[in-house]
Amino acid sequence: MRFKSAQDFIALPHKAVTIFGMSGVGKTTLAQLLRDAGWFHYSVDYRIGTRYMGEHIVDNFKREAMKNPFLRQLLKTDSIYISSNITFENLDPLSTYLGKPGNPELGGISFAEYKRRQAQHREAEVAALLDVPDFVRKAREIYGYEHFICDSGGSLCEVVNPENPADPVLASLAENTLLLYIRGTPEHARMLVDRFRKSPKPMYYEPGFLNAKWAEYKKLKSIASDDAVDPDDFAAWGFEELLHHRIPLYETIAKNFGYVIEMEDIPALKAEKNFTDLISRIIDKR
Repeated sequence: MRFKSAQDFIALPHKAVTIFGMSGVGKTTLAQLLRDAGWFHYSVDYRIGTRYMGEHIVDNFKREAMKNPFLRQLLKTDSIYISSNITFENLDPLSTYLGKPGNPELGGISFAEYKRRQAQHREAEVAALLDVPDFVRKAREIYGYEHFICDSGGSLCEVVNPENPADPVLASLAENTLLLYIRGTPEHARMLVDRFRKSPKPMYYEPGFLNAKWAEYKKLKSIASDDAVDPDDFAAWGFEELLHHRIPLYETIAKNFGYVIEMEDIPALKAEKNFTDLISRIIDKR
């Protein structure tokens, strides 16, 4: 959605917004603020982890449980039930399933298996993003919500082509929601890298970028075998590379499909009106 004036946005009886940007810029904080104000909150990561990858996640739990003789017998006789307790606030089951490539003795998985899971995530993320128009409708028709906020994952930019006006995901989102990029700062980016190095987590990479960075990392570290890679070290190194890769993609999405606010704007938003006023200023400025 693009608007000629702020009044056009304000006059909408049913507002729908998709927020995107890197981790920690305030996407979920903003989504929670609007949810508390009565907006329907659609979390793309939650949809991925429940609707599209829930079975993969649980199968992985079962695979690990089968390694334990006690649990194996209980599973084979349907005596226990294993499920994923994924929530909006706790997406660990999804990130744990994605895993990190490298030495299995250090908690890594094979690069081939890692790429297979990455492909599953890409397919799931695209599907969850294409579900947005249906949920905009269902939020209003079934649950009676007037407004809708989509909290997209940080990897939105990895599954679309920001330069293509006909990209199916971006075209769908832009037709049904206002696309809003929350832009971070260089200081925030450095903080993210430092935080990630202390606690590396699984991430999603675009396939071509992943292959190139995997080869680059092994060459940089003089590592010949995939199994010799330290999964945490690669995750930390890869995250910094990924961060710099994503920022221009976010900017291009905003330029071609939406609008930009700064992460410093988020703490000042205390109520729904603060948010709509901010969007109004951004629309009129553009």
